[in-house]
Amino acid sequence: MTYFSSQTIRCYASARQVPARLAMTASLIFLAACTSVQLPPWVPEMPRPAAPASAGPTSIPVEPAVVVQTSPVTPPSVIPAAPVEAPPPYGPAVAARFTAPTMVYGTPGLQGGRTSFTTQAEIHDWLRDQASALSRSAGVKVALLPIGSSQQGQPLEALVLTRGTGTDPASLLATGRPTVLLIGQQHGDEPAGSEALLVITRELAQGLLQPLLERINVVIVPRVNLDGATRGEALAAGGQDIARDHLLLSTPEAQAVARLSRDYQPTVVVDAGEYQVSDIYRQKFDAVQKFDALLQYSTTANLPEFLTRADEEWYRRPLLAALKGQGLTSDWYHSTSADTADRTVFMGGSEPVTSRNVEGLKNAVSVAINSRGAGLGRLHLQRRVHTHVTAITSILGSTAQRARELSQLRPYLDKEVTGLACKGQAAVEVANTPAQYDLQMLDPVTGADKSVTVDWESALALRTLKSRVRPCGYWLSGSSKAAAERLRLQGVKVFEVLEPSAMLGDIYREVQRSGSVQQGRPGVTANSRPVSRIEVSLVRGVIDAPVGSYYVPLSQPLANLAIAALEPDTQSSYFANRLFSDLAGVARVMSEPSLKSEELP
Repeated sequence: MTYFSSQTIRCYASARQVPARLAMTASLIFLAACTSVQLPPWVPEMPRPAAPASAGPTSIPVEPAVVVQTSPVTPPSVIPAAPVEAPPPYGPAVAARFTAPTMVYGTPGLQGGRTSFTTQAEIHDWLRDQASALSRSAGVKVALLPIGSSQQGQPLEALVLTRGTGTDPASLLATGRPTVLLIGQQHGDEPAGSEALLVITRELAQGLLQPLLERINVVIVPRVNLDGATRGEALAAGGQDIARDHLLLSTPEAQAVARLSRDYQPTVVVDAGEYQVSDIYRQKFDAVQKFDALLQYSTTANLPEFLTRADEEWYRRPLLAALKGQGLTSDWYHSTSADTADRTVFMGGSEPVTSRNVEGLKNAVSVAINSRGAGLGRLHLQRRVHTHVTAITSILGSTAQRARELSQLRPYLDKEVTGLACKGQAAVEVANTPAQYDLQMLDPVTGADKSVTVDWESALALRTLKSRVRPCGYWLSGSSKAAAERLRLQGVKVFEVLEPSAMLGDIYREVQRSGSVQQGRPGVTANSRPVSRIEVSLVRGVIDAPVGSYYVPLSQPLANLAIAALEPDTQSSYFANRLFSDLAGVARVMSEPSLKSEELP
C-alpha cells in the first residue's frame, strides 16, 4: 500500500487550482514540492536521509522557456530533402485532438517552412554554440566530446554539463551529484526526441534550467542513429535496430552509448523516442492511438525492488502530473504485432536488450519516453517536441530534488547486488503476465474517446519461466574473448586467469535446439538473423581454467547484467547471438575460486 502525506495531498490540490494560463509554470514548479511519496525505510545500516531543506518551489526554477531562440538555419542548399511521407492513418477529426502548444520551439529543424529535421551538422553547431555560451557562466564546466562514429563514419558527440572541477568522468563522480544521461533518436524516423534535447540543451546552457546544474550533472547525446536519421529510416545503416542492441553491443552506435554509460556511471538515464502511429490498431480495434506519451521504466529480470520503487514513486508519478498539467495524455508503453488476427497488446517488454532495461541492470533509474510520432513525419511536431520537453524537464527536476537520496540509492543498490553472489535464486527467463485492460483510444471517424478492452501482456508483473541457483561467477574460455570484451564495455569486471586453476562448477549440456528471430519495433523489419535457442541441463563437475581464460565474479554491482548476458538458454544471451563459439565456452562457477588473475582494463 502506498501512503500519501498531507503535504502531498495539499500540493496536488493546490496545483489543480492554478489558472490555465499559468499551467506550464505551475505544473513544473509544483513538481519540486510535490514529489514527497517516500520509499520504504532503508535497511538498518543505511538510514534514509532527510529531504534537502532547501528543496521547494522557489529553489528550482524548472519551467522551460516560452519561446526558444535558435542559431541561424543552415542554407537550404545543404539541407537534405525530406523523405516522401505516407498520409497519417486518420482524418481531420482525429488530427484536431492534437493542437499545437502555446509556446513555440525553434531549433533549426523546427523553423517555419522547413521540410527536413535538424541535420547532424546543425546539431554539432548547436551543441558547440551552447557549450560556448555556458562556458561564460562562472563555475560551470562544459565539453563537447567525440564518443564514436556511426557505421557510415558520421561523428557521434555528447555534451557534458557540470559544476564540477572538470568534465571527465572522475570529476563528475567527485561532485557527489547524480548524473543524468539523455539520449535521443535511436530510431532514425523518430525526430521529436532529438529536437527536444536541443531545446533542453539550450535551456541548461543559458535558460531557465541552468540552476539545476547546482544539484545535478547532465550528459546529452541528442541523436544516436545518425545514419538512419539522414535517410529518415528507423534502422541503422547496416539494418540493425540500435534500440535493441544494448546488451549485445553489435553496433558502433550502441557501443558508444555503453562506453559513455560505463565511464560516467549515470544515476538516471532517459531514452527520448517516439512510438509508431500505425493502421494496425484501426484494423484490429477500429480505433486510433490516443496518447501524447507512452512511458516505461525498467522491467526485466532480477531488478532490485528499491530501484523499481524509485522509478515509480520518484519519477513516473511526478512525470504523469507534469504531462497532465500541460493537457498532454499518457499511458504505459505498449505495442501490438502486425498480425491482424492477434489482438494482444504488449505493455512494455522484459528482454534485457533495450537501453531502458540494460541501464536498470546497471542499477540506474531508466525511463523511456515515447511521443506519438514515428510515421507521422512533421505532423503535430511542435506538440511532440513539447511532450518531450515537459517530460524531460520533470525528470531533471525530480533528480535535482532527490539528489541527496539518489546519491545514497546507487551505492546501496550496488552493495545489495554485490552481496547476492552464491546465494538464493536468480531468474534466467521471465515473461509478461496476461491480463485484461481497458485501453483508451480514439474513434477514427469522429475523433471521440473510445475504450477498447484488450488482452494485455503486462511487464509490471513478470512471470518467472526459468530460474537457477545464483552462481558465484562465470568461467569463460579463452576463445570467448569477444564476449569478455563486450562485458568490459558494459562496465562488468572481468578477470583473466594467469595460472592454471580448477573450479567447482555447473557445466551446460544442450538438450534441445530451436531457431528464433529477435524482434524490433512493431512495423520495423530489422536485419534479423536466427539465434540459437536451446534448452540445457546442468552437470556438476570440475572446470579446468587454463591461462588466458576468464572469470566473471558475481560479487560486483553489475552481476545481474552478467547473468542476462551469460546464461545461454535465452533469446538475448551472448551464446544465442553467437559471441561464444560453442556451449563449452561458458560455465557456472558454484564456489568462490582461488585464482591468480588480473582484471581486464
